[in-house]
Amino acid sequence: MNGPFLLTTIWIMPFAIALASLPVRHDNHRLIKMISLVGNLINFILIVVLTLQFIDVAGADPAATTSSSSLFHFAYKTSWFKIMNIEYNIGVDAISVLMMLLTSIVIFCGILASWNINKQVKEFFILLNVLVAGVYGVFVSLDLFTLFLFYEIAVLPMYLLIGLWGTGRKKYAAMKLTLMLVAGSAFILTGILALYFESGLSTFDLNLLSQVRFADSFQYWAFPIIFLGFGVLGAIFPFHTWSPDGHASAPTAVSMLHAGVLMKLGGYGCLRVGMYLLPEGAHMWMSFFLVLVTINVLYGAFAAIRQTDLKYITAYSSVSHCGLVLFGFTAMTFTGLKGGVLQMISHGLMTALFFCLIGMIYGRTHTRTVSEMGGLMKVMPFLSVAFVIAGFAGLGLPSLSGFVAEVNVFVGSFANPATINRVCTVLAILSIVVTAVYLLRTVNTVVNGPVSQKFAMLSDAATLEKIPVTILLFCLFGMGILPGWIINLVNNAVNPIFNNLMR
Repeated sequence: MNGPFLLTTIWIMPFAIALASLPVRHDNHRLIKMISLVGNLINFILIVVLTLQFIDVAGADPAATTSSSSLFHFAYKTSWFKIMNIEYNIGVDAISVLMMLLTSIVIFCGILASWNINKQVKEFFILLNVLVAGVYGVFVSLDLFTLFLFYEIAVLPMYLLIGLWGTGRKKYAAMKLTLMLVAGSAFILTGILALYFESGLSTFDLNLLSQVRFADSFQYWAFPIIFLGFGVLGAIFPFHTWSPDGHASAPTAVSMLHAGVLMKLGGYGCLRVGMYLLPEGAHMWMSFFLVLVTINVLYGAFAAIRQTDLKYITAYSSVSHCGLVLFGFTAMTFTGLKGGVLQMISHGLMTALFFCLIGMIYGRTHTRTVSEMGGLMKVMPFLSVAFVIAGFAGLGLPSLSGFVAEVNVFVGSFANPATINRVCTVLAILSIVVTAVYLLRTVNTVVNGPVSQKFAMLSDAATLEKIPVTILLFCLFGMGILPGWIINLVNNAVNPIFNNLMR
């Protein structure tokens, strides 16, 4: 299948699913859900085909991956808005392909986990698909203006998805999330326009901009604007406060997408736009951002240990683990960059599984308070075993994806000989101890001990619910046991970025 056509089809497909849902009667919930499920299954198959084609094409020219210029496959561009030289410019490297594969897995599992939704079903699935279309668009865009446009399409539906279908302080959480992410978007747009005018080329083309050597004085102020703008979505300290409230209030599928995919757009933008295009700015500011993301890692872990709500525990854990993505990037070493990308994938799978399980447990117990649970292993063995494995993945246990990612992050960071990097690495590694405390305590309380009388008659996961859990578990073990093919792809994608940083 033609590569550019395949890329275009992938990001258009969720829009097509949304349009196909419009004429369906509001009360025909099953048909609406089936349209989304089948449509996203088709998209998953298309992305698997894309991945296989990419492996075949990239493997045919391995020497090209050492080039200092960016390497994108299946590239295509055509003029869109000539006055400002905005183009429909698409292409992918290994990072893009892997993130698209992650997105397709999470949305498919999220739809299955949302099968019991019965409130404004049509509107819910339409917004969910629009959000996913924006995510795919970000990963295929090589024009920065188009990338920003898709970024906004991905972020803005969150307000309605949380505000209408969420729980708890949902309106407060939705507004807080939207305001902070829109503020981050303002920084991103400012940085993109600055690149456009400063380059002297009047272009948003990522490949062309990567060949421009921007003045150090420009990079000094432009880099932190772009890095912080994207970093807000990556929950960088102190702009992380929207994340726990947003996660805790969001419905299950939205929590899975939010933590599993959307937050990765932040790290992706920091790497792809900030560090790749402004390497001198990265060198100037990385010690500062290293301190911030170290606080992320430690603060998220210590905050999680004080929570009593399952979603808040996972949300603060997500702040900590997502901080490891940027922690790897701030190492400014090849292994650190690779580890940050691997952590994006691992964290996406792990948090999607956690929020999926929490949603299923809450649907039965009608509580998320840890102290009110206990003994669920006796009445929900499948969900409980999956919950234990998810906890082990969060600990970075060998044979699970977290171990592969975190080892690369910490080794890569310590490989930087700067004193501040090594001190921060030691501090970040200590967070593993705190993580072990809150995860093991939470898992033990929820699944072990005597069963509360009110939970004694609860049922385990239904067949439909077991499918997304099994898929995510398979992916966690698959990446942990056979990470070689993913690591090889990531190596190829990180090479051009690292070479740009070292030029």
